Amino acid sequence: MPTALVTGPTSGIGRAFAEALAAEGHDLILVSRDQARLQSTADELTAAHGIAAEVFPADLSDLDDTRRVEERIALGPVDILVNNAGFSLRRTFPDNDVEQEQQSMDVLVRAVMRLTHAALGPMLEAGRGDIVNVSSVASFTVRGTYAAHKAWVTNFSTWAGIRYRSRGVRVMALCPGFVHTEFHQRMDADMSGIKDWMWLDAEPVVQAALKDLRAGKTVSIPTARYKVLARLARIAPKSLVEKASRRGR
Repeated sequence: MPTALVTGPTSGIGRAFAEALAAEGHDLILVSRDQARLQSTADELTAAHGIAAEVFPADLSDLDDTRRVEERIALGPVDILVNNAGFSLRRTFPDNDVEQEQQSMDVLVRAVMRLTHAALGPMLEAGRGDIVNVSSVASFTVRGTYAAHKAWVTNFSTWAGIRYRSRGVRVMALCPGFVHTEFHQRMDADMSGIKDWMWLDAEPVVQAALKDLRAGKTVSIPTARYKVLARLARIAPKSLVEKASRRGR
């Protein structure tokens, strides 16, 4: 059975990836901080799809824990890696404790880099494998540290996807917009100003992502409306970029 390792699999996009891959017959390695929720997720997916689900508690803001996940990847087999774990901070950059900012960068950038590195070597040796790094349409904007971290993920994933596809390994950045998950609740953000048309559901986002991955795309932007918004962000006049930047976190 092929095996997928998914970080942040207990809710939202990560849970949708775990569900979709389990439905396809993949065994799972589930990585998150909350062991109780991990075990509940593993039990539900095993019962629903008859696959094996390994629970691997780890805090990816902690370097030692991240190294333990790297060691688990080295034990193999990991045919698909989904780097999904992440969070954002509600307050502005100077109002946050710098250690909170460091934790955010460690999860969104360092863990993605290290786990991709751990998986890529064995995949190249095998001549096959898939890596999905969950980024954001925010990566095409200039709006603080979260957007900056996601810009790194998108750029890094695009490069790796181009560089290694000839060797059988597909690497892709998934760049969704606003998705109905626990993400914004956890950061205690007021989302009342976000229009209904801007919200997406996690399941179709993941289905579109898997389709794009298998089509060889290096960046997946779900829905036509977000493709248009991402394109506009890239070509926006400098004055609009500066205005958005002043409003960013």
